[in-house]
This record gives sequence, structure tokens and C-alpha cells, in this order.
Amino acid sequence: MHLRFHALATACACLFIAPTLRAQTTSPTLVTATTNDTSAEQVVVTATRGAKAVEKIPGAVSIISRQDIEAQGLVSEDPSALLALQIPGYAPSRQKLSNFGEGLRGRNALLLLDGIPQTNPLRLGGREGYFADPMIVSRIEVVSGASAAQGLGATGGIINTITRTPTEEGTRHTVELKYGTQFHGDSASWKTGYMLEHKSSYDLIAYLGARNQDIGVDGAGRPLATESLHRAADVFVKLGKDFGPQRLQVMFNRYQADGFDDRVDVPGDRATGVPTTSQRGTLPYDAPRNEVRSASLEWTHNDLAQGTATVQLFKQDFSARYSGGVIATFQDAAIAPVGQLIDQSEIQADKWGLRASWVRPDLWTRGLELTLGADYLDDESQQRLTQTGRVWVPPMTYRSLAPFAQLEYEIGPLTLRGGLRNEHSRLKVDDYSTLAYYGSRAVQGGERSASKLVKNLGAVWRFGNTGWSTFAAYSEGFGSPDVGLILRAVNSNGRSVNNLVDLQPILIDNREVGVTWRGSRASLSASVYRSHSDLGSQLVVSNGIGSVQRVPITVRGFEVTGEWRPLPDWQFNGSYAITRGRTASTAGGSLDLDLGARSQGPDKLVLGALWRPAPGWQAHWTQSVYFSRDANEGKFSGRTSLEEHFKGYTVADVALSWDSPWGKLGAGIENLFDRRYITYYGQANYSGTAEDYYAGRGRTLTLSWRRTF
Repeated sequence: MHLRFHALATACACLFIAPTLRAQTTSPTLVTATTNDTSAEQVVVTATRGAKAVEKIPGAVSIISRQDIEAQGLVSEDPSALLALQIPGYAPSRQKLSNFGEGLRGRNALLLLDGIPQTNPLRLGGREGYFADPMIVSRIEVVSGASAAQGLGATGGIINTITRTPTEEGTRHTVELKYGTQFHGDSASWKTGYMLEHKSSYDLIAYLGARNQDIGVDGAGRPLATESLHRAADVFVKLGKDFGPQRLQVMFNRYQADGFDDRVDVPGDRATGVPTTSQRGTLPYDAPRNEVRSASLEWTHNDLAQGTATVQLFKQDFSARYSGGVIATFQDAAIAPVGQLIDQSEIQADKWGLRASWVRPDLWTRGLELTLGADYLDDESQQRLTQTGRVWVPPMTYRSLAPFAQLEYEIGPLTLRGGLRNEHSRLKVDDYSTLAYYGSRAVQGGERSASKLVKNLGAVWRFGNTGWSTFAAYSEGFGSPDVGLILRAVNSNGRSVNNLVDLQPILIDNREVGVTWRGSRASLSASVYRSHSDLGSQLVVSNGIGSVQRVPITVRGFEVTGEWRPLPDWQFNGSYAITRGRTASTAGGSLDLDLGARSQGPDKLVLGALWRPAPGWQAHWTQSVYFSRDANEGKFSGRTSLEEHFKGYTVADVALSWDSPWGKLGAGIENLFDRRYITYYGQANYSGTAEDYYAGRGRTLTLSWRRTF
């Protein structure tokens, strides 16, 4: 169905049933919430590089509150599942250790932890989604669409996870225990965590938690495949002290997630619909693993030259080890006979940087605000083969410096915002050789640099006391193609880093208009957007080999959200999102292909209800509907068909919690009706094989207890 007709029909339907929908994300005035005391004056930091009321930000901004995080945690602690429920344009969760294919509005989002980058744009391996335990999270701020405020990697939006800070005087201890089961063998899970909070002349928060999850089963009782989290542990410390208008704060977080080392996969059969399963066995290589260490030192001054200054020095070390085996790409006859060499790869990315900003309100005249700042990033990334010590992706050094300026002017019901960010980046790679699979090609090193002035402009108009407002926004984003994927696949002689034109940066422009209504007991929000890049980056798999193509990409979409509170103890909510991405089969060609499942999710409807039957009691219901999708029928890349087919599925979750005298007790059921389904990416990925035809998790009961004393 044509996007315009589909969007118009949906908008009309949503206006008709507005009382059943929930205001969620695509609005400058509405904030995602599960409590009645949430107001439009909540602030968001990531969109503006300073505290700003959501209602004054032109664009699609969401806040996933602590209440939302706790409610979803009763059912599942999968971070991607939380985002898929809360953010209309976010693709369905893969339910795996990998978050590859979980895009935001058809593009990659920049993941941050307290402003520290967690994504690795030079070698995007799809393993960046797990980096913090939900217990340490205060809220998650989401800016959908390309952003000129944060810099490299924010082509699809920004997802900033904000950690907790003590708010009450004194010392508090919190203990959390969870147990889950599917009432099948090898399906149990447990979690234990301890958190210390202290606030006096200084504030301290410390957390130590561990989690273990067995393989689990699908709706038919079959064991799930092994590409999932098995064990995880988090150590977190944040210490801060105020000195009058100044504050000094240090934060450290170490998160490790391990896959299975005692199970092996059993390939499925796509033709007959039999999913990949697993069985007991010994791996001939090391178990998959993620390890992330993030640290920052932050200084703020609330009265520096009549403005607020913030300087953050950060460090982040990341490593992701993947599953191995007798993989064709890793074979080398000089090491072992072809077909017998077992190997696996690991991405390592170490980065540090500096983020500085100064916000001066009421500059020269009341209502005029100036923001100045600069960001510096130093990133060193590589990908190696762990069993043989070979280099697959050579060490890459990336440095960027980006000064920026932002002006905002508020006059009556109108807020105007505009800004510039000047991105200067440099990539350096030394001489290297490719693997034997690519012909052991010698590639000459070199340096590539880029400079781009990215812009943003937007306005919000509030229609008096009617509750209506509208916004229009234009923003540009600056990203990098997967440089490592390009460098490792060089298969011809005489190439050098300097003449690999595919290293040109990705430039995105995002246009969006939206309207919002907020009443005393209901709210509604809708927006339409267009995101375009003349030189995008698409991963194409042909005959089992992945390569990057630099082709134009356009993504159009429509999102609507709403909320209705008919009674003080009842709340209904919903969101609906349409995403339509198109790309080209050749560089500079026409948009003749649908954007694939590696980038784009299906149309999605999420409905929910909250009921408070008695003081201290809460019951939650959530239903997610993912609509069927057929893409690129009859289209080929070489001899590889690009067709994608997704049948769609519906999953319902339910949770109940009670603030008892002995602590908060909870019970949640994921996939309440034990639906048998193949996940979106498992179905739709055109290059999928019998080894990655993954089923979704079946009905799972989780019991929890948390007490603070």
C-alpha cells in the first residue's frame, strides 16, 4: 500500500480512536510515562546538550522513565525489547546477544551511556546493545532522526542511557532477586543484585549484579539456538560532590556478557519452517563474549559567565568475540588443509574523548539562548582472528574534532532553534595484508580526512491553551561507513587506503513535521519524516560474501502515539509506526530496491494497559503486532536473490507487581499465549541460512523481589 494513503488512513483511524492510544515519542510535548504525575516539563539532555523542557524541542523526542524500565523488567531484561516497545520506529528485538539489524527508522542509532559513545562506527559488529544492567539506569532519552548535536554515528537517532544518582539524604541499600522458568529443562534463569546509595556532603551509588540464563525453548518446546546471552555481570560506581555552583563527578561501569560454551547449534530448515535449535555439546573454540568498560570524569559549573558549563572526559574499551567454526573466509592452506581450520573473530575498539559545552540563557535579550561547545574523539579499532592470531581488519585510528554552536529564541508560543556543527575527521591505517581467502592482497596504508558543516533548524508553535502544538524540523547527520568491512574485503592488487573511495562519510538530512494534542485525560501525537543520503552505506551479501555498496538511501515514515486515562487507576496507550526505505542497486542509480531487514523493521502496532486495582498494586498488559512484509520480489544481486518475506506475528506480555511490607514483589509472563513464531530478522534476512533461522522465546514466567532499606 502506498505510504501516503496508508499514513492518511492510519491517522484518521487514530484520531477516531484517540482515547485508546498513548502519547509516546514523536512529539515535542509528550513524554512516555507509566505514572500520572509525569509532566511535560521533564527535561531531556541529549537533544540540546543542555537541560531543556521536552515541549520546547522541535523533533521526535522520547523519555523512557524508570517506571517504564521497571515494568518491562518484570517480563524481560532484554534492552532491545524495551526499545522496541517504547520507540515506534525501532525494529523488533532479535532476542540474541547480537543487535545487528535492530535499526531506528531504517538507520543506525548512536548509543550512549551518560554521553559516552557505546557504538563502534568503524567496525559495526552488531554487538553493542548490551553495555549496562537495567538496575543502574535512571531513564533513557531517545532522539529519533539524524542529529547534528552529537556527531559521528547519529544517522538514525540518539539513544542515551542515563545512570542513576542518589536523590534522598542518608544511606540506602537495595537487594534484587529474580527467577524465571519456562517449565522445561534448561530454561531456568536467575538474577541477583545489590545497590548502595548514599547522599550527604557527597553522593555515591554502587551496584554489583550477576545474571544467568539457560538456553530456553520456543513456543513448541524446542531448545533455542545458542546465539544468546548466557551469563552477565555488572560492576558500577558513581561518586559526585558539589562545591557551591560546581560539581565534580566520576563514573565507572564494567559490563560483561557471555554466550554458551556447553551447547552447539542444530541447523534448521527454512523450506519446511523448522527453526535452528541446539543441543548439549563442546565448542571447538572459545565461547562468544562481550566486555565493555566505560569511565568518565565530569565537571559542571552552573554559574560560569552567567551560563552553565559542562566538561566530560571519557574512556570506553569494547571487545566482542563471535562464534567460530570451519568458516570459509578463515581458511588458509598455509596453516591447515582447507576445510579443517577452526577460527573465530573478535572486534576490539578503544576510544577516549572530551565533550565540552556552555549554555547561556537570556543572552542580550530575554528568551535568547546560546550554546557553544566542542567534541573530540579518538578511536582505535581492529578485528582479529583469535585462534590463529591473524589480522582480519587492520588497526584503524580515527580522530575527530567538532566545534558547534546553537541558538534558541523563545517568543510567546513560538520556539525557534538552529545550530551548526563543524565536523573534522581523519582516519589512518598502516600497510596490511588481507586474508588468504581474499588472495592475501597487500594493501598500502594511508590517511583519509573529511570535513563537513552539518546544520539543524526547527520550530515549535503552541496554540494558546488549547493543548495543541506543532513542530517542523530539519537536521543533518554525519556518519561513517563500516570501514573495517571495506578494508578486510579488498581482493585486487594495487589498492591503497587513499584510493578506496568507499571511505567517504555518510551525510544524512532529516525532515520532519508533527502535531500534538494534550488534554487533561488523553493525548495524541503524530509525525511524518523523510531521511535521505546521496551516498549511504548498504551491506550486500552475494554468494555468501558481504560487501559494502555506497548507494543513495531514502527512508520515509509515519508515527502516531496516544494515551487515555479514563479513570485515575486506568491508563491505555498505543503507538503505530510505518517505515518505508528505498535504496539503489548501483551507485548513483535510481531507488529501485526496498531497504532490507538489516536496516528496516516492519510496520508495528503496540498497545498497552495499566491498572491499579488497589494501593500498591499494578497490572500491566502489552501487545505487540508486527505486520507482514514482502520486499524485493524478483530482485537479484549477482546470483543471490534479494527477496525478503516476513509473515508477521503478535506477542502479548503481562505483569503484576505489589509494594508489599516485605518489598516489591513482581510476576511477569513473556509471550503469554506461548506463540510459535520465527523472529523478524530470522525470517526476513535474505542471506539467512539453515544456521540462523531463529525462533522466538516461548512463554516465560519471571518472579522478582526487590527491597530497599
